[in-house]
Amino acid sequence: MLSELQKMLTGELYHTDNQQLIEMRNRSHKFMQEFNDFTLNQPEKIHILKQWLGKIGKNCTIEPNFRCDYGMNIELGDSFYANYDCIILDYAKVSIGNNVMLGPRVNLFTATHPIDAEIRNAGLEYAKPIVIEDNVWIGGNATILPGITIKENSIIAAGAVVTKDVPANSIVGGNPAKLIRKITSKDYDYWHSLLKH
Repeated sequence: MLSELQKMLTGELYHTDNQQLIEMRNRSHKFMQEFNDFTLNQPEKIHILKQWLGKIGKNCTIEPNFRCDYGMNIELGDSFYANYDCIILDYAKVSIGNNVMLGPRVNLFTATHPIDAEIRNAGLEYAKPIVIEDNVWIGGNATILPGITIKENSIIAAGAVVTKDVPANSIVGGNPAKLIRKITSKDYDYWHSLLKH
């Protein structure tokens, strides 16, 4: 028989009021309180993140206030940056690649709830993982919903609500987010031409 933690991590319905899960969230909240002290220097913050998160790559910066439920389900690649007030509800795994930037108040939500009110009111919920591949920029106040994959080199416009997977080399925006346009070689040529001046 699966534990409530195992059910949570495998996307099955689970009880949120399970004692093991409560203790794990309480542990995370202690790290959160310590981390969000504005007087900490970067090495002190990294030390906390290494104890708290599932994986942290090189050259990662997270500005306070940072909030998450467990921490252990978050994996960060190299050169990750999250601006102020990031929220990651990591009931399922959140995998973030290299060179990913999050604007202020970005939300990543893996937790979700049953449509049936009786099941929902019984304290049952479930979670779906989020994957963000390399070189993604997510603008301020964007929200990424459960089960979403954002492919490499994509941009999520500020304020977007992402309800579907995002293809590689795409710019999406709106609520719900829709494709604005693809990123092409013309973009590369334009931005690299600016380096010559």
